[in-house]
Amino acid sequence: MEILNTVRIAAKALRRNKVRSALTALGVIIGVASVIAMIAISSGAREAIDAQIQSTGTNVVYVSAGSFGRGGGVRGGIGSVQTLTLEDSQAIRDQVPTVGKLTPVVRGRAQVVAGDENWNTSIEGGNEDYLTIRNWPLSSGEMFSVRDLQVADKVCLLGATVADTLFPGQDPVGQLVRVRNLPFRVVGVLAPKGQGQWGQDQDDIIVAPYTTIQKKLLGITYIHQVMVSATRSDNVEQTAVAITRLMRQRHRIMNPEEDDFQVRTIEEMAATRTQLAQTMTGLLMSVASVSLVVGGIGIMNIMLVSVTERTREIGLRMAVGARTRDILRQFLAEAVALSVLGGIAGIALGIGVSRAVSQGLGWPTLITSSSIAIAFAFAAAVGIFFGYYPARKAASLDPIDALRYE
Repeated sequence: MEILNTVRIAAKALRRNKVRSALTALGVIIGVASVIAMIAISSGAREAIDAQIQSTGTNVVYVSAGSFGRGGGVRGGIGSVQTLTLEDSQAIRDQVPTVGKLTPVVRGRAQVVAGDENWNTSIEGGNEDYLTIRNWPLSSGEMFSVRDLQVADKVCLLGATVADTLFPGQDPVGQLVRVRNLPFRVVGVLAPKGQGQWGQDQDDIIVAPYTTIQKKLLGITYIHQVMVSATRSDNVEQTAVAITRLMRQRHRIMNPEEDDFQVRTIEEMAATRTQLAQTMTGLLMSVASVSLVVGGIGIMNIMLVSVTERTREIGLRMAVGARTRDILRQFLAEAVALSVLGGIAGIALGIGVSRAVSQGLGWPTLITSSSIAIAFAFAAAVGIFFGYYPARKAASLDPIDALRYE
């Protein structure tokens, strides 16, 4: 009954100054809404990164020509050297036991023509395991065969973007496209994958046998990359280390700073983006936390004013038998009520802002029950922390002095 009476009196006191109570809670509302929106954006970004990792491939390790290390005083990026060969690819397949599937990769860009339509797109060459490693199904048609690789046949698979551009409303399978004036027969269409982890359109691509791209389009003998799928997910790092050791042995590299290749895993490539997202989230959460602290200071300020205004009321309550803890509990209840009501309104506003950001800007957001619980608990804690001092001050007033207060 004492708790119910305390809540009733606190609610009556807040209703007495509705505008002031609403303005006081506004800081908490903004702070809680900011916390929920920031957590939603951060969680959505992590979900998107995880989805993009899954769409890039399964247990994938990339071995690329070139390195960002220093060799002989010269610094070169990936693709800046031509030292990766088919023999390297075969050695990785034969000598690294944790390699499941493997494909050499060559790539370039070209203008592609089909009838009256044309499109500049990425051309990528791989072998029969390319789609399995990339975890990329076909929406129609079939994968090119081992024989197509052996004879460097001019066949290809179209990404969804290329297919829609060159053959709007049609099935491209069996049609011909011209790539740098060479006719390629379309044998399949790739299922849509969407945006990659670096923001590129993964569907804006043509995939063909690497032998065809290497010999008939690019006229090169080297390869740009070896794409490896480890046998199990827990073997990825082990596979990367074994490949690095093998490549240094084959290329006779003693100093790691002189590597003419780079071995990277999908998780490693995504770690940078994840870390950046977490850093930005931390900064934004700091701003949101400042908003909550400012809201808490506002609550403290108003409660101190309220104690001053109601000094005679406090003295009267004490004179008729109210104990120190009753006065403390009453003013603390008012502060907590302000923060909790502000927290509830802030949760609603935060959910609304998160949905508006998702729909208006196209950013992925994810609202979780844990983020709502954290924001609500934070709001209640702000009320208790910043409301305790004014409540303690009210409870410590001398009844006689309080009754004499004008």
